[in-house]
Amino acid sequence: MARVLVAMSGGVDSAVAAALLVDEGHEVTGVHLKLADLPLEDQVPGHGCCTLDDAQDARRAAQILGIPYYVWDMSEVFEREVQTPFATDYADGVTPNPCVTCNERVKYAALLERARALGFDGLATGHHACLRRDGTPVVEPGTGAELHRAVDEAKDQSYVLYVATPDQLAHTLLPVGELTKAQVRRVAAERGLRVANKPDSYDVCFIPDGDTAGYLSARLPTVPGPIVDDDGEVLGSHDGVWRFTVGQRRGLGLHHHQRRFVTEVDAATATVRVGPREALACRWMELATPTWTTGHPPEGPVRVQVRAHGRSVPARLVPTQDPTRVRVELDAPVYGLALGQAGVVYSADDRRCLGGGRVVAAERPAGLPLAMSPGS
Repeated sequence: MARVLVAMSGGVDSAVAAALLVDEGHEVTGVHLKLADLPLEDQVPGHGCCTLDDAQDARRAAQILGIPYYVWDMSEVFEREVQTPFATDYADGVTPNPCVTCNERVKYAALLERARALGFDGLATGHHACLRRDGTPVVEPGTGAELHRAVDEAKDQSYVLYVATPDQLAHTLLPVGELTKAQVRRVAAERGLRVANKPDSYDVCFIPDGDTAGYLSARLPTVPGPIVDDDGEVLGSHDGVWRFTVGQRRGLGLHHHQRRFVTEVDAATATVRVGPREALACRWMELATPTWTTGHPPEGPVRVQVRAHGRSVPARLVPTQDPTRVRVELDAPVYGLALGQAGVVYSADDRRCLGGGRVVAAERPAGLPLAMSPGS
């Protein structure tokens, strides 16, 4: 039996994770993190994961399970480590993934560190991903583990956990990764948990209405600039590069018979470049300060995934002259790759998550390679 801290978001997955650990005989404590400090009038029930309703749902689940429950206010660190960099990245023409950043700096890595400092043997979450040791599911923290995709591939969240180190994985439990979503809901219903039919949340937790441009417009200055085509012809104008991301097709404000996509966002000149879909093809990228769940870079063929629910593509890793970067050469192009996204590396059979890093350079056939400026 182990002492396990369970991060309870208020959703069905983390509630069932706690229930399964109780059934296995672990000493379980639930904790709900207050992350985004949203005014009550801005909270949208069922959207995001930081509403008052979510905290109450987590509390009710803990009461039914008979486990201690606490709320930890981490809104200041969340603002500093996630929300502020999110806006800054968009202002720099970069497209961040706040869920990856949050797991890296707050609700996984930082929470696990705090849990261990308080004497817990490990941290459990409701992420849909699997931990395996010698091919079997890990049910006890404290020894080495491999990070694998979830049984329910449609719900797989291994992508946002690529930042985990071998030591962190050794002190982590992911109970629901071995279940399908339907099975998770069935377990919740059998245990009398009111969140059994609670809808999944797909929005950025601090933008519950899904209006990213509106959120950024309240935090970033207006910086007008041109929208140009591949030849440099001005097609329109904008009031901030933060309204755009590479691959975007809608909301460009252009009246043209051809379908155009954002192919480049240049914050230095406040220029947004658009072009045809083929101009989005990317056959290589560079990842900065990559981390490896195995403790070392993989060798041989791999697969790389650049979106949380996108498909992976065959690739190989190539060392660069910069020891803090690794080049990824793709066997097939990906389209709409934006700087700032996470490039996550999987095994050749696409099951084991090996690690990854933030995309800081990428090919663009329509022009010079894009690269993030130092410090971005």
